[in-house]
Amino acid sequence: MTLLQTCPQAHCSDRAAGDVMTPPGPQVGDDMIVDLALSVLIGARADHLLVRDEDGRCTGLITRSQMAAHHHGSWYTEETRLRDLSYDRGPFTSPAMSVREAERAMRRRALRASPVINEDGYALGIVALSR
Repeated sequence: MTLLQTCPQAHCSDRAAGDVMTPPGPQVGDDMIVDLALSVLIGARADHLLVRDEDGRCTGLITRSQMAAHHHGSWYTEETRLRDLSYDRGPFTSPAMSVREAERAMRRRALRASPVINEDGYALGIVALSR
């Protein structure tokens, strides 16, 4: 498994995550209700959603399986918000981080994707491991 299919291993050693990231995709507020977030994810045909705080800064990345697991939990209510769930909340990938370093960090944390954020905490894109 390598970081992004657009970056073959032979060409990744000198590339930065910012060079190989893809657009951030769908983003939702951390105050969004889980049912609505699941609908957004399904409608966008995405693997994950970026979660933002009230200022628009990235607070994490949540997947369909993470939301579904909580959706079926005994404590779940229709008012459960994304901020109440457990999901990856960082540390995130810097656009200057090498592709190799980003891939190692994602593997250590068992992540398939990681937000690339700027120094102010705003999402610039996503890096993902290829399947």
